[in-house]
Amino acid sequence: MKFLVVVSAVLALTAAVPQRRLSLKPEGQDDQQAAEQNYNNYQQGDYRQQQAQPQEFRKPVEDFRPRVQLDTTTFIPIIHFDKEQGTDGSYKTSYETGNNIHAQEEGYLKSVSSDNENIPALVQQGSYSYTAPDGQIITVEYTADEFGFRVKGDHIPTPPPVSPEIQKGLDLIYAGIKANEERAALEAKNNPEAAKQHDEQAALNYRGQYYQQ
Repeated sequence: MKFLVVVSAVLALTAAVPQRRLSLKPEGQDDQQAAEQNYNNYQQGDYRQQQAQPQEFRKPVEDFRPRVQLDTTTFIPIIHFDKEQGTDGSYKTSYETGNNIHAQEEGYLKSVSSDNENIPALVQQGSYSYTAPDGQIITVEYTADEFGFRVKGDHIPTPPPVSPEIQKGLDLIYAGIKANEERAALEAKNNPEAAKQHDEQAALNYRGQYYQQ
């Protein structure tokens, strides 16, 4: 009975003593200030290592983080932009910018024969111009079709003219190709079976599967 009385008195005394919450932050400092202080301490190096050293031996750690410098550019407005799209695949487009760039392009579909088959191909034609750093106006005209991309411009270097000797050799080559085509057409007309066998042999030779007689 005496033991229970003593225990009850101790519990009552403990409840009567004001409780103090244990905190790792200094008194008078709220959570936001504590977080900022901890962040600043870690920015200067290892917090625990710094706190373990005497005040006179603590040295600030050099900040090796790269300095980011943003380069600004001048805003160039779009003065004009227009595009027309046709239901047949054709289109027209053009635009102009505030720094004197002009461009226009148009395209349409055409039928191209390949291996006795008509294939649709897109033809594009256009031009653009701009001001070079030296103040010269550069103008470019171009065409893109089944024959590739072709471009014209006064600033584009042109190849030197072909010499007469080289041109004579090229003419002989072209003449031989034309004569072979005419001979093949005549043979196909007079002897279709032989022409068919010749075409089959040429196809096999092209694929590396040489024709066996």
